[in-house]
Amino acid sequence: MKQGDIYNLIQLLSKLPGLGPRSGRRAALHLIKNQSRLLQPLYESLIAVEKNVKKCTICGNLDTNALCSICTSHKRQEDLLCVVSDVEDLWAMERSGGYQGYYHVLGGVLSAMDGVGPDKLSIEGLIKRLKEGIVKEVIIALSTTLEGQTTAHYLSDMMKDTGVKVTRIAHGVPSGGELDYLDEGTIVAALNARSLL
Repeated sequence: MKQGDIYNLIQLLSKLPGLGPRSGRRAALHLIKNQSRLLQPLYESLIAVEKNVKKCTICGNLDTNALCSICTSHKRQEDLLCVVSDVEDLWAMERSGGYQGYYHVLGGVLSAMDGVGPDKLSIEGLIKRLKEGIVKEVIIALSTTLEGQTTAHYLSDMMKDTGVKVTRIAHGVPSGGELDYLDEGTIVAALNARSLL
């Protein structure tokens, strides 16, 4: 392996979420030291993902089929649709095991700073799905950032004439969370979403 090849590997690994230059160097060195056990299988896996993984034509999830395993499942609650910004949010919801409906991945959130307008998100596909008349409730599960809240309000306005109930996941104090460690916005959201005991 040429020195330039090692540098390129480190640079690419450093661009991955959660890895910086130091972690990229450590990961690259570990892969190089374990070429047959890790590097070759990783290479083959990356090639397979590039060839086989597709975006689901209905919800936007990633799968090896044109329709993902969630959209083709008949065991899910068909009248419930959860809107998330990205696939990692969908996967987080699935890991929780607490949701059994279907999904719609927007592909991001509205952001004037980043040049992301409604036309760059899968909002048209969402409205089309609602017009089919199967969905009775849409759960908006977007982040509590300014962009996430702006997107949630925009979606709510867009869905007003569909006759679908629009709800939003609760925000506030996480289970087991301590008030001293929470930011002011989270505390305010928790106060506004308070309920009876």
